[in-house]
Amino acid sequence: MAKTKTEAKQESSGVQEILTTLCQQYNNDGFDKLITLTSSADEEAAAIVWGQYQGVETPRIFLLALAPGHWDKANAEYVQQKSYTLPPADTREDEFPQFGVVSDGEHKTFFELSFPAYEIDRLPTLTEINEYKRIKADPTYRWSMKMYDRLMRGFDEFHEQVYQNVRDNVSSSNDIIREVTKILFLESFRLHHEGSNLEFQHDNQTLNLNQIFNVAYVKQHGKKAVAQIQAAFDYFKSHADYVVTDDNGEHHAIFDEQTHLRLGQPRNYETLLDLIQNLGAVTNNYDQVVKTQGTLANIAADVLGRLLDVFLRAKFKPEGMGVYLTPAPVKQAMLAIAFHDIKEETPELLTARDEDWKPLFRFCDPACGSYGFGAVAMGYLERALLEILGKETSEDVRRDKLFQDMCQYSFIGADNSQDMVTLARVNMALLGAPKAKIFRTYDSLITDQLKPCSYDLICTNPPFGTPKFSKGQDKAKKSYEEARKKILQQFRSDLVENPKKAGTYTYEPSVSGLAMGGKPDSKGIWKPVSASIDPAVLFIDRCLQLLKPGGRLLIVLPDGVLCNSGDKYVREYIMGTKDEATGQFHGGKAIVKAVISLPSDTFKLSGTGAKTSILYLQKRQAREEDPQRFQDEPQPDVFMGVADTLGYLVKNNVEDYSAGVPNDLAKIQGAYVRGE
Repeated sequence: MAKTKTEAKQESSGVQEILTTLCQQYNNDGFDKLITLTSSADEEAAAIVWGQYQGVETPRIFLLALAPGHWDKANAEYVQQKSYTLPPADTREDEFPQFGVVSDGEHKTFFELSFPAYEIDRLPTLTEINEYKRIKADPTYRWSMKMYDRLMRGFDEFHEQVYQNVRDNVSSSNDIIREVTKILFLESFRLHHEGSNLEFQHDNQTLNLNQIFNVAYVKQHGKKAVAQIQAAFDYFKSHADYVVTDDNGEHHAIFDEQTHLRLGQPRNYETLLDLIQNLGAVTNNYDQVVKTQGTLANIAADVLGRLLDVFLRAKFKPEGMGVYLTPAPVKQAMLAIAFHDIKEETPELLTARDEDWKPLFRFCDPACGSYGFGAVAMGYLERALLEILGKETSEDVRRDKLFQDMCQYSFIGADNSQDMVTLARVNMALLGAPKAKIFRTYDSLITDQLKPCSYDLICTNPPFGTPKFSKGQDKAKKSYEEARKKILQQFRSDLVENPKKAGTYTYEPSVSGLAMGGKPDSKGIWKPVSASIDPAVLFIDRCLQLLKPGGRLLIVLPDGVLCNSGDKYVREYIMGTKDEATGQFHGGKAIVKAVISLPSDTFKLSGTGAKTSILYLQKRQAREEDPQRFQDEPQPDVFMGVADTLGYLVKNNVEDYSAGVPNDLAKIQGAYVRGE
């Protein structure tokens, strides 16, 4: 029901009072310079404030007041969009807000409006904000945000079109996503190649992808155009520019030979191509045309990545590939903490190169799904390089040879689902990293496609829990147990068998070894574990093996591994046993940096209510005189945090960010960064 003039006037008056209160608060805090902004919406009001410290103006802060009942707008995407669309047209790039505050009088949330924007637990003080590194705004970010809205609506409408009106050769929501992915691959290929590189053969003709892959051609030629586009996909899907090589030297195309473009209705091609190609002119933040025809390649990387993440999480079904997807606040917090420590403790990692001039820094997710952790890591890497290299905009970094090389060599991922690997590859290609080393492996726990001591940072949410077999599934159960026993044999390289008593071992930890295929008894004698061991335990062991000495692991685990008395040996394996006299831990493989408890509904959309936590470990350094043995480093205090909410509630199989609940991970992340 439309609002009456009286209701609109009352709402506008109320929101102005909220804004006045915000402005007064920050004026009292020293941010005494103010520009009031004009908004066409009755339910919101905005202003920009800033201050001066030791004669230097601080970065700007964007204040957004919302009328009660409109808290659904209090998210990073909306606040960042408004911070770009509401300032005056003559705003300089270095005057765009770098922090945001939103309030409806009852709630208040803070954001850092970088690329990408993310929630923080508080604003810097006048003194702290003066030390904040000023980074120029992306000159076309307003346009990118407009394209985000357009594409998000368009993908949703296309999904419904195929489901309801223009039925095609698909049978599920996940099938539709697969077909969209193939079209996006072809568009990415078209945008990054030219001339004869776009030519292919079909029906004894030489055709060019630019010629046939557009709305006008499909409208004119119908089914003929569809057949040609399908042929183009079959030709380009194994192109060398999209073939990656894993650490074992095996080559992986982005699609396998059995994968084909299944969409057959010309109207569906018309809809998708119109959506992703006809983006109109690219405008700068002052609405001046800087390019007459925009493409997906012109959209800011963090905006495009956010679009794909939101679309995938909204449309993938829990019984299918959606079980692999980790909520955005969890990914953001894990990567923010990791990159904070890397920048503070080992910033040289991000710019170092080997003797072949390849970047040394390597990120890995050995159970990568759609590579959500990798896409977020790419954004944090981009921001870190802005600071380290002294660049001013993301565009400057993306043109830098180091960043381009890191896109090719620094991102590694593996998964046993070809569907997820394909989605991950296309996602990274659209983000400018078509050579990201993401590949299918049948089991990341034992594959030699991932090499020990090879990675600086691993962020992952691996599978956990053992399968439940019902009556009548004895054969399947036996098959699982036999396969698991073979895997467990490979997790005993650090166990030395006792020649006097078969089936018993002693434990000799090494930098590149594994031992969780065994378990010590009360006398410290190690014996093989049963096939019922939680895969999460094996993934901890495997990830520690894959890390370089000093490398960092952030992993989502079931709480039982961290709390159950029966898993005490796992915790001692990680951090060592405690010397009661000194309070120090000895004999472990890692330093425990942090444990952050997650809400029980974190993975509700994936069909599980398992209680989980984030475990943050740093692999111990190796001894100089014996590189296969660990240094006996001290275990400092462990940072502990408990998140009760993640900024949303799960309602009707959707993450509802309008419920007004806080994102506790933002507070926890802030406390960790400040060393509280």
